[in-house]
Amino acid sequence: MYRLSLTIVALMGVWHLFAQSPHGDQLRMDCAKCHNPSGWTIDNYTLQFDHDKTEYPLEGAHAQVDCKLCHSTLVFNEVPSTDCVSCHVDIHSQSVGNDCVRCHTSQTWLVDNIPELHEENGFPLIGAHGNLSCVECHTSETTLRFDRIGNDCISCHRDDYASTQSPNHETSGFSTDCIECHNPLGFGWDSAGAGNHDFFPLTEGHDIQDCTQCHTTGNYADASPECVSCHQDDYAGTQNPNHSSSGFSTDCASCHTTAPGWTPATINHDFFPLTQGHDIQDCAQCHTTANYADTSPDCVSCHQDDYAGTQNPNHSSSGFSTDCVSCHTTNPGWTPATINHDFFPLTQGHDLQDCTQCHTNGTYAGLSPDCVNCHQSDYDGTQDPNHQTSGFSNDCASCHSTNPGWSPATINHDFFPLTQGHDLQDCTQCHTIGTYAGLSPECVNCHQSDYNGTQDPNHTTSGFSTDCVSCHTTNPGWAPATIDHDFFPLTLGHNIQDCAQCHTTANYSDASPDCVNCHQDNYDQTNNPNHLAANFPTDCVACHTTNPGWTPATFDHDAQYFPIYSGKHREGEVWNDCVECHTNPASYADFSCFQCHGQNEMDDKHKEENGYEYVSTACLECHPNGN
Repeated sequence: MYRLSLTIVALMGVWHLFAQSPHGDQLRMDCAKCHNPSGWTIDNYTLQFDHDKTEYPLEGAHAQVDCKLCHSTLVFNEVPSTDCVSCHVDIHSQSVGNDCVRCHTSQTWLVDNIPELHEENGFPLIGAHGNLSCVECHTSETTLRFDRIGNDCISCHRDDYASTQSPNHETSGFSTDCIECHNPLGFGWDSAGAGNHDFFPLTEGHDIQDCTQCHTTGNYADASPECVSCHQDDYAGTQNPNHSSSGFSTDCASCHTTAPGWTPATINHDFFPLTQGHDIQDCAQCHTTANYADTSPDCVSCHQDDYAGTQNPNHSSSGFSTDCVSCHTTNPGWTPATINHDFFPLTQGHDLQDCTQCHTNGTYAGLSPDCVNCHQSDYDGTQDPNHQTSGFSNDCASCHSTNPGWSPATINHDFFPLTQGHDLQDCTQCHTIGTYAGLSPECVNCHQSDYNGTQDPNHTTSGFSTDCVSCHTTNPGWAPATIDHDFFPLTLGHNIQDCAQCHTTANYSDASPDCVNCHQDNYDQTNNPNHLAANFPTDCVACHTTNPGWTPATFDHDAQYFPIYSGKHREGEVWNDCVECHTNPASYADFSCFQCHGQNEMDDKHKEENGYEYVSTACLECHPNGN
């Protein structure tokens, strides 16, 4: 018995080794994760396989389905298609596509998102469309087909379009796009009003419900938008004013709005603005005939009597323009009136309200604008100064403004500027005899006594110019005075305030510009070096500047006499003091070469020179450049 048991176990092991799993060779999962230990039954509560980790999570009704309904072969790695139609029969016969979840959920086959589906497909179920059953549009719905029928209105409403008689849509050529006239949000064909009437807005009196009031024929497309096509009788019958005889436009909108009763009416009167006194309600006040088109815009066509009857001033005799607006506004009463007086500006004393003060004889045209025409007596009677004897211009504006009282008065004195001491208020200080014209502008004409009486310096004996401005400004007191001393610049030591230091005589014009004229004593008394003995030039500037103290002084010994600052006799190398060559301090004209050049040495060097002589002047003759 023991041997039989071992045999059975051995056989069972062999069978287990060679038995095949119904789930295929590739499933590597413990059976207990799905099956009950007491049998092959699958317990959903103990099931450990997580279907959510696959590409197809089990949601809704799919979570309760027996695995074999989808995995009929039980080979789980042979995954069937995830398309709905792989498990579910397409009862809609491909009319709505293969994707069930577009309409259905995994919980139920009921469809609760029909409005959203239609909106996604470009046909929202709004207005009356929201209350329709599917079969009213999708006529094949009884066979569970939902064939797409198109979004155009005419797809469903062709019969409605063809049968409509008021108005007849076909004969009128109306659009088959119903929403051009009808409101898609409404619940009937009458909920839209008159459709798109933007080309002819239906406002006020035109806002009527009965289209046939304007569209009198069955053809709506032929109705003209011209006003007169409906309102010819209104135009022809209007008498106040008579539109026909006045030639008014048949375009009613040029004057009228669409308000019932034709009022208010406005006329484009921009060519003749109706302002102030012209702003009247009774057109017949100006348009006295029935023909409005012939009325002239000229002022005199209405105001001839006003023009002819005006006496202050008399417009006719004065030759005033008949164009009233040249002086008047449209203010009632003709006031205020303004005259274009720009040719003769009315300022200050001329700004008069009474025109007759100037226009004394009722004459306005041709009156002279010359000052003397009104002011001759003022000109003749003026004594301070006497305008007549002085030969003053009778053009008052040349000196006076229009300020009342003739003051202040300004004279164009640019030919002789009145500055500083000349800026006098009393003209008679210069114009002493009442003569203004022909008075000489020469300085000496007024200042002869000043010129003659001046002693420091004496202008007369010095021969100074009588043209005061050559030295003086117009500053009172004659100071400061400047003299043009450019011919002898007054720099440094020469820049002195007391002219008498150089000009020692009363005659300034005879003073010589030569240095020695003032500096002879300085020249004679200078001993280091002795200028006189050395026969230095008396032209001080040859060596000196105008710096006080005569220093620094420069002497061009190299160019004028003998090179001692260059060549072989350079200062510091051969000599240090003038007396080394100029041994006679009383005469720098004398010089000696023998302090450095001994006779024996020179005799030896010049023994072959013809005419050699050991004399300093002879040295210079042969060696003028020191070489």
